Amino acid sequence: MESSSSSSSSLAIAMKFPDVINGFGLSDSHSDNLKGILLAVIASFFIGSSFIVKKKGLKRAGSSGPRASVGGYGYLLEPLWWIGMVTMVVGEIANFVAYMFAPAVLVTPLGALSIIVSAVLADFLLNEKLQKMGILGCVLCIVGSTMIVLHAPTERSLNSVEEIWDLATQPTFLVYTALAVTSVLILMFHCAPSYGQKNILVYIGICSIIGSLTVMSVKAIGIAIKLTLEGWSQVSCYQTWIFAMVAITCVITQLNYLNKALDTFNTAVVSPIYYAMFTSLTILASAIMFKDYSGQSVTSITSELGGFITVLSGTVVLHSTREPDPATSADLYSPLSPRISWFIQRNGEAWKQRDEDGLSADFVAILRQDYFA
Repeated sequence: MESSSSSSSSLAIAMKFPDVINGFGLSDSHSDNLKGILLAVIASFFIGSSFIVKKKGLKRAGSSGPRASVGGYGYLLEPLWWIGMVTMVVGEIANFVAYMFAPAVLVTPLGALSIIVSAVLADFLLNEKLQKMGILGCVLCIVGSTMIVLHAPTERSLNSVEEIWDLATQPTFLVYTALAVTSVLILMFHCAPSYGQKNILVYIGICSIIGSLTVMSVKAIGIAIKLTLEGWSQVSCYQTWIFAMVAITCVITQLNYLNKALDTFNTAVVSPIYYAMFTSLTILASAIMFKDYSGQSVTSITSELGGFITVLSGTVVLHSTREPDPATSADLYSPLSPRISWFIQRNGEAWKQRDEDGLSADFVAILRQDYFA
C-alpha cells in the first residue's frame, strides 16, 4: 500500500511540475534557449576581442611598413592579426550554433554585447579611454540584453527541413521576401549609383535587408545540421541546399555593401545605424517566418521590445563617445579631390589655399577644412 501510494504521489508531482522533473526545472525549449544565450554571449566575447587583437596587429604592422589604410599588406605577416582573425572565426561559429538552439529574436540583439567587450578592452589595451557616457552606454546595453533574455520567446520544435521550408514558403513570408528583394534591387541599381556616396542609408539599407534573409537561411541550415547530428539526416533534402545557396549569396552581397559603407562613411556612424536596421529587420523576418511571438503575452512582447530599444540606445550612446582614429597624411579613403584649408591672415582677412602649396607665416589659425566637389 505504501509503495502504491508513493508511486501515485510521484506521478502526481510529475504531472503537476513537468519542468522540475525535466532537467532541474528546465524544459527542453528553455534548455535550448539557455544554450543559445550562452553561445551568443561567448560569440560576443570572441568577436569583440577579435577587433582589439586585429587592431593591435595592424598597428604593429604599420609601425614597420605601409599601413593597411594606404594599401599595405604587411599585417598578413603579423601573427597577432591572424590570432584576431581566428578569434573572430570562433565567435562567428559560436553565433552560428546559437541559432540552432534559440530564436533569432533572442540571439541577434545580444550581438550588442560585442560592442561592450570592444569598448572595455580598447580602454585597457589600446588606451582608447572609455568616457563616462560610454560607461552609461555599456550599462544600457547590459540592462536591455537582460530584459530581452528574461522575456524571450521559446522556439517551436522543428523535426525536419521540410517543416522549415513550409514556414519559408508561407504567403506572409513570401510577401516579406518579395518586398525585401524588390527593395534591394531598387537600392542597388537605382539609388546606389547616384546616392550611395552621399546617403548612408543606401548601403546600410542593402546590408540590413539582405542580412535579415541571411539570418533566416543560416538558421534553417543550423537546424538541418542539428537534426542531422541527432540522427535524422537532412543532407538528401533539396531544401537544405536551396537554403545553403541563398545563405552564400546573401552573405557575399551583405559583406560587399558593408565594406562599401565602411569605406565611405565614419565607422562610428555606420555601426549603430547598421545594428539598428539589421536587428530590427531580422526580428521582423523571424517573427513572420517562425512566428516567434505566437502565444506570448502583451507584457512579454512589450518588455522584449523595450529591452531592444534600451540596447539600441546604449549602442548609440557608446558609439557617440568614440574618438575617431587620427587621419594619416596619405589616407586611402580620403577624397580624391584636392583639399582646401581656410586660414586667417594676421590682418584679419580670410584666405584659402591648397594644402600642397606652401604656407606663409602670416597665416596663424585654421577656420575649417572642406573639399572641392
